[in-house]
Amino acid sequence: MEYPFIQAIQQLLKGDLPGEKAHRKMLPPGRKLSANFEEMAEVKYSSVLLLLFPHDGRIYTCLTRRNANMKTHPGQISFPGGRIEEGESPELTAMREAQEEVGISPLDVQLLGMLSQLYIPVSGYTIFPYVGWVDHKPEFVLNQAEAEKLILFPVQDFLQEERIGQVELDTIRGRLTVPYYPYAGEIIWGATAMILAEFFEVLKEGSLTLQ
Repeated sequence: MEYPFIQAIQQLLKGDLPGEKAHRKMLPPGRKLSANFEEMAEVKYSSVLLLLFPHDGRIYTCLTRRNANMKTHPGQISFPGGRIEEGESPELTAMREAQEEVGISPLDVQLLGMLSQLYIPVSGYTIFPYVGWVDHKPEFVLNQAEAEKLILFPVQDFLQEERIGQVELDTIRGRLTVPYYPYAGEIIWGATAMILAEFFEVLKEGSLTLQ
């Protein structure tokens, strides 16, 4: 089956991205969108993979609920990803982490491009979000040491109706009311929601419906 929107997404990701304008829509209160690198003892970088794939006639991406014992962002909903190792390119990190966390073979993935870099003040990481495509639903293998649950998120449904809620959460900065995407009883907020918000904005600006 042909998916003509894939080439369109590639072209859109090469153009001007909405970046901060889209991120602010899902930005938790009191958070910054840029880092003061001069004040930081260590600059840290990570990559994530927003993987698109078809399933039951719709387009999905893969999210996970992080293991509650993880050092950073335990129990939160995230894209497969992790820290960029020395000598490793950001895109290779995204692919490696996706394979380690959910069993996606890099050989199956077509990288389409990258969304805007995103700084996360709570962990001190700058994230490189990559967008990839697989023309079939992958045979996911969940790494339970890093992720407790696999979540197939219907990108196409939220693109057509971007449902945003508000919820009170206990965070490392105290109790906050944050914007989130509600799906299947999960609260998708923070960096994951901000990355999704920019991707939705890119598709809308390109008038893409993923059909």
